[in-house]
Amino acid sequence: MLPLELTLVLAATRDMGIGLNGTLPWTGLKKEMAYFARVTKRVLPPPSPTQQPEQPQQQPALNAVIMGRKTWDSIPARFRPLRGRLNIVISRSAPPLPSSPPPSTSSERDDVIMASSLEQALAYLWQQQHTSSSPSHPSSSSETTLGKIGRVFVIGGAQMYGAALALRETRRILLTRVLTDFACDTFFPLAALQQQQQSRDNGGDDSEKKKKMAGVEEGTQEVGREGGEWKRRGQAALDAWAGEAVPAGMQEENGTRYEFQMWERD
Repeated sequence: MLPLELTLVLAATRDMGIGLNGTLPWTGLKKEMAYFARVTKRVLPPPSPTQQPEQPQQQPALNAVIMGRKTWDSIPARFRPLRGRLNIVISRSAPPLPSSPPPSTSSERDDVIMASSLEQALAYLWQQQHTSSSPSHPSSSSETTLGKIGRVFVIGGAQMYGAALALRETRRILLTRVLTDFACDTFFPLAALQQQQQSRDNGGDDSEKKKKMAGVEEGTQEVGREGGEWKRRGQAALDAWAGEAVPAGMQEENGTRYEFQMWERD
């Protein structure tokens, strides 16, 4: 069975600012928030329809969004939990995780799990994925409530991003690059992305521009302890992974300019 992959999702300014006074520095980006919701909810089919042994009836796969307690608290109460996703909140004071997920009574499947660390949350998700996908494991009602785990996203804050970047499971960053300047007091902890963005802003030779147009922007990046180089992928790769035609180039809402990007680690 393949290990779970982590995808970080964030919006950041050109100097990688992601927050101010415990909330987002910008407001009114409804299209950007709708993109976030679609991508983190969407469960894409397996890459190839290989023959699988008959398994017990399960609910459809569900993506998970992992966040720190401060990020959870920053979400307006009327939007908590994030619907259609398994919400996992990391808090040092969280009690031990149960061996099986709690039952969901909502058609939106808005479960919330508390975990004391990112590693504990990933171990729990792997266990649920392994249990729900194993044809030899007898299925109980609590196990089939959650069903198969789809994609796993880390959505903030800075400490969660830092912890995730140190893990080999982290393979991808979905970055909304905010091109309008905002004051920030919290920053994404990976200087390499900022350095690469600034390098492109300062211009480049024709060969670099051709590489960008070809779909892969190359360069050596700073990495976490458990990975290779970070590289920005082109629009076609972003569209394919997101499962939709992501708006390309500079977007603007309420006077704020931004661009959707995807970065992957080798």
